[in-house]
Amino acid sequence: MTRLMPLSDITAQHADVLGNDYYDPTGQTAYGMNGEKIGTIRGALAEPETGKIRYLIVDVGGWFSSKEVVVPVGMSTFEGEEVHFTNLTKEQVGDMREYAMGTEYDTDAQMSDERVLRAASTDMHVDESQYAAKAGYREDDAMYQTPDKLRLLEERLIVNKDRFVAGSVEVGKRVETHQENVNVDLAREEVVIERHAVTDARPVEGAVLGADSQTMHVDLEAERANVSKQAFVTEEISVGKREVMDSQTVTETVGREVLEVTKSGDVRLDTDGKPMLDDKNRKS
Repeated sequence: MTRLMPLSDITAQHADVLGNDYYDPTGQTAYGMNGEKIGTIRGALAEPETGKIRYLIVDVGGWFSSKEVVVPVGMSTFEGEEVHFTNLTKEQVGDMREYAMGTEYDTDAQMSDERVLRAASTDMHVDESQYAAKAGYREDDAMYQTPDKLRLLEERLIVNKDRFVAGSVEVGKRVETHQENVNVDLAREEVVIERHAVTDARPVEGAVLGADSQTMHVDLEAERANVSKQAFVTEEISVGKREVMDSQTVTETVGREVLEVTKSGDVRLDTDGKPMLDDKNRKS
């Protein structure tokens, strides 16, 4: 008998085997006999080679405070996001083996649970001798028939945004010099010599030419420029940030699953995709 794996492990490690038959009921609400809510579908056990679901892992917290059991998929029907086990009772679940997520669901546990479930369902009851010879899931057994529900998946782009440092700006100062010319008016003194002719010449007693040499000393003053520098505030700078929006187009390849119907024999399809018999085989 083929070893089973949790469907979550198959999707993570062997996604290539799933194809268009992939269906994952994990998280859906579970109901038992008479529509009584019993808990949640925690996962499924499937064949790693084909991806076919054989068992559903059911958290039956609605009936028992803490228990998970494994129920053959053929006992379930699907309605929207709900899974119904119309033949499953609280008494049956109480007698079933408790399952721990991630552990192997061995043959002894399978046979034990099957006996409990088949005993209460005449549709699924089998002769004990035949059961012993065919223990476990089988293609021709209604208890293990996968549901006639196919969920078509479509990939959609989900764009998230994160922030990163796209650049940086440093604002500082440097000294830039240039030559500047300033015109300054400076005053200076000049010697002014005035000469006056003496009209009534007078004799100088005892004077001997060249004997008395006299010299006049005159200091001349002038202004000169004294240059100093003073700093003045000519401009004030403040640095901040503002956010602007740019539009960017991202391109990625996405896929979607489309329904493929393979006809065998004389079969027609109505507009809903349901098979129809031809007129000669149609029942009145």
